[in-house]
Amino acid sequence: MLPLATAAQMRELDRRAIEERGVPSLELMEHAAQAVADTAWELIQPDESICASSIGVIMMHKKDAPPPTEEEQRQAEELREIIEGKNTDPTPRVAVFCGPGNNGGDGVACARLLMEKGGCHVRAFFVGDRAQMTPDETAMEDKLTAAGGRLEDFSVDMTDRSTLEATMDYEQQKILTWLSTCDVMVDALFGIGLTRPVEGVFRTAVTQMQSRVNCPVVACDVPSGVNADTGEVLGEAVQAKVTVTFTRPKPGLYSGPGAGRAGEVRIVGIGIPHDLEYQMFRALPRLEVMHQPDSQLPLRPRNAHKGDFGKIFILAGSEGYTGAPVLTARAALRAGAGLVYLGVPRDIYPIVAIKCDEAMPFPLPEDYSAILERARGCDAAVIGPGLGRGPQMEKLVLSLLADLEIPVVLDADGINALAEHIDILDRRTAPTVLTPHEGEFSRLTGCALPIRDRLSAARDFAGDHGCILVLKGHGTVTAAPDGSAWVNTSGNPGMAKGGSGDVLAGMIAALLGQKHLRRARRVGDNTAELAADAVFYHGAAGDARARTLGEYAMLPTDLIEAIPEVLRRWSEA
Repeated sequence: MLPLATAAQMRELDRRAIEERGVPSLELMEHAAQAVADTAWELIQPDESICASSIGVIMMHKKDAPPPTEEEQRQAEELREIIEGKNTDPTPRVAVFCGPGNNGGDGVACARLLMEKGGCHVRAFFVGDRAQMTPDETAMEDKLTAAGGRLEDFSVDMTDRSTLEATMDYEQQKILTWLSTCDVMVDALFGIGLTRPVEGVFRTAVTQMQSRVNCPVVACDVPSGVNADTGEVLGEAVQAKVTVTFTRPKPGLYSGPGAGRAGEVRIVGIGIPHDLEYQMFRALPRLEVMHQPDSQLPLRPRNAHKGDFGKIFILAGSEGYTGAPVLTARAALRAGAGLVYLGVPRDIYPIVAIKCDEAMPFPLPEDYSAILERARGCDAAVIGPGLGRGPQMEKLVLSLLADLEIPVVLDADGINALAEHIDILDRRTAPTVLTPHEGEFSRLTGCALPIRDRLSAARDFAGDHGCILVLKGHGTVTAAPDGSAWVNTSGNPGMAKGGSGDVLAGMIAALLGQKHLRRARRVGDNTAELAADAVFYHGAAGDARARTLGEYAMLPTDLIEAIPEVLRRWSEA
C-alpha cells in the first residue's frame, strides 16, 4: 500500500514545510531535480540511427516554389550537419522542457545537474511567458547561467501546420532539428498544476517529446497534459518512460487514461519532514494505491470447520447465461469459502448442476420465503451475475436487498435492478458492495461517459449511499463510505473478457464470509479493505496467467485456476 495525495494536499504540504518548518523551497527543488537528473542519466542510450523525417517536412519546397537561394542552401547544410554530427560525436543529447512554474524550476535545476555530471550535451528550453516564472525558477536559471548553461526560449507553435512554413524562422528550425537527435528528454512543463487543455507552444513541446519512439521521456511529478487528481488527458499528454513523483504518488498516475502515460512511477522524498506529513494526513480518510494487499492472509484456525470459512449464497444465471453463476461459485470456493449455495432459475438448473462439483446448486423455489431463509443462513451473498433483467427477477433482487442482514455483493444485473430504487440501498444497514463497470455505473447514477474523475465519482457515491463501491476498469477504485479509497494496480487487458467480473464478485464474497479474516483486521468494519484486497488478488491472478498464456488467450476460468498461487504468495507462512 502506498498513500496517495491530491494536488491540493501536496501544495498545502509544501507550504507548511516551507512556512511552518522553515525548509528552504530551493532545497526541496534541488532534491527533486537531483532525482529527475539521476533517472535521466540512467536512461541515456545513444542512438546512432537518427531519423530526420520531421525536419524534412519543414524544409520541403512546394513544386511551384523558386529554387532555393544560397542562404537557404547554407541553412539546409547546417541542419544536415546537426544530424550527421551524431555520427561523429556520440555524446548523448538531453533536452529539458521547462514551464513557467516550480515544476519548470525543477527542470532548470535538473539541466544544471546533468551538465555538472558531464558526459552529455544538455539544452534547457523555456516554454511560455517569462513574466510568469516563479522566484525559485528564476533563482535556478541564475545558477544554470553561472554553471555555463542557458535557458533558451522555445516559441515554436505547430498548432496550425498550414502556416508553419511561413512563420517558423531558421533558429526555430535548428531547435527542432537538434531535438530530433536527442537521446533523452525531460518533461518539466506543468507538474500537478494543470487543469485545462494543453495548447499552443506547450502542445508543440509535448508533441516534440512524443515524436521519437526511441527517445525516452522522464516526467517531473506528473506527465504534462495529465490531470494529477483524475488521470484525465487534457487534450494532449506526454508519454513518459519514467515518472519521478515527489513525496507521495498522485491519483492520476494510476487512474484514468493518464495511468497509461506515466510509465514506471518512482516515488522520491525531497525533504518534507515525515512527522509533518503524518500530522497532516493522519486524520484524513485513507487514500492509497494498491501494489499489494492490505496485509498478509492469516493462518486458518487449526480447529475450524467448513462453516467457519463462510457460507456463501449466490443468486445468478438465466437462459443463455449459464456460465456466470458457475464462474462466481468456483471463484468463491477458490478464494477460500467453506460452502457455496448457488440458486439459479429452474429452467437452467440441469445445465448448471452438471458444471458444479464443489458448489451446491439448487433451483430457485417459487416461494420467496424459502429463498430468503436459505440466504439468511449464509454469511455473505452475491446477487446478479448473468441474472437477466425481467420484472420478476428485479422484484426478487430488491426484496432480498431489503430483507437480508448479511453482506451482499451486488453485481451486473443486480446493479441494474437497483437503478430506479436507490432508496433500498440507502436503507440497508448490513454492508453492501457494488461492483459496476463504467456503463453500469452510468445507468445507476445517470453520469456521462466516459467518467472524467473515477476516484471522486466512486468516493462520492459510496459516501452518499453508505456502501462500498468497486468501480471496475483500469485502476479499479474501491471506495468506502468514510471517504477512504484504494486504487488498484494489478491486472491487465487480457482480463477484459466476459466472465472476469463474475470471478471478482465470487472472490469478494468469499473474503467477506470468512470469519477469521473479519477478526484479523483492525478494529471496526473491514468490508472495504477486504473488497480492495479481493480486487488486488483478482488482478494478480490475471497477471499470473498473462505471464504464462499471454493476454490474448487467457480466459476467466484461467483466472480461477491462478487464485491458489496468488493467495499462497500473500499468505502467512
